[in-house]
Amino acid sequence: MPRVTVFTLGGTISARGGDVGRMNGAEVLAGLPGVTGTAGGEGPAGTGTVGALADAEIELRDVRRLPSSSLTFEDLGALAEEIRAAVAAGSGAVVVQGTDTLEETAFLLDLLCTTERPIVVTGAMRRPDLPGADGPANLAAALAVAAAPAARGLGVVVVLGDEIHAARFVHKTHTTSVTTFGSPGAGPLGLVVEGEPRILLRPAVPARACPLRLDPDVKVALLTLSLGDRGELLPTIAERYDGLVVAAFGAGHVPAWLVEPLAALTERMPVVLASRTGAGPTLSHTYRGPGSEHDLLHRGLIPAGPLAPEKARLLLHTLLSSGAMGPSGYDRPRISAAFAHLDGAGLA
Repeated sequence: MPRVTVFTLGGTISARGGDVGRMNGAEVLAGLPGVTGTAGGEGPAGTGTVGALADAEIELRDVRRLPSSSLTFEDLGALAEEIRAAVAAGSGAVVVQGTDTLEETAFLLDLLCTTERPIVVTGAMRRPDLPGADGPANLAAALAVAAAPAARGLGVVVVLGDEIHAARFVHKTHTTSVTTFGSPGAGPLGLVVEGEPRILLRPAVPARACPLRLDPDVKVALLTLSLGDRGELLPTIAERYDGLVVAAFGAGHVPAWLVEPLAALTERMPVVLASRTGAGPTLSHTYRGPGSEHDLLHRGLIPAGPLAPEKARLLLHTLLSSGAMGPSGYDRPRISAAFAHLDGAGLA
């Protein structure tokens, strides 16, 4: 009998109307047909068996009851530890949380939890009290994926709207639509059809190229450029942060006047060049003028490849947490290799 451990963090799927009240994990699972029984233990340490769905034994752990915008690195580091213990004991995992930061949680877990067993992140766009609430369907689909042998080896995935998405590609594309989650430039890995996962594609490589950890004390800034930006925030970043991700224009472009300040910053910390567009990779040599991707990369910035800026920030954070930053400076080759590992080059 397959085992699935459900970790609940809060979010819209557990909301009691529009106020701050949250249902516990047992109340969330109670809305699923085929799930019976009660969960024992309230709070972060509580666990309990809640019955079976599709012949899977389901164990529940209430971890947090927070909107996902209030989750911290400490919260997610503790969650990763619990997931690693659960999968080591032979269980798949489902994480239930709010959708605001769902894609970031999924990618961070993909970096921190190396396992062949399925790890699935899901949530809801509509509260349980609203017509057409999508939480129960998303949770049922997530449980089906986490219990399926076919879903092994995919890395961490996001399951909403009966689609299965790789954590590295998935993106929330709309503020309210129940079909908000997509994978621009890649598409879903598979679908859930009549309660059964159908895997169509598999990632070419795992998300991480080397073991990674999470140090909450590391600080990585994310700077999103906009028209007329003069770089007023760069001095503060230089003083207070250990690394920087620049969400640049287009395929990796900045105003010409920011080139020298960014190049100077690479002498002190890793600076990763990403695109603010929401889809597609950064380029390397299509444009060669001042402020172009070619100009910036030759001045020491590191290309993010296809990673969205917020995910590039998480990869850089875990790399710096794992020894890529030392008293003598940062390990630029190691950081560059970790990003290049995900860019698809050299796989043909």
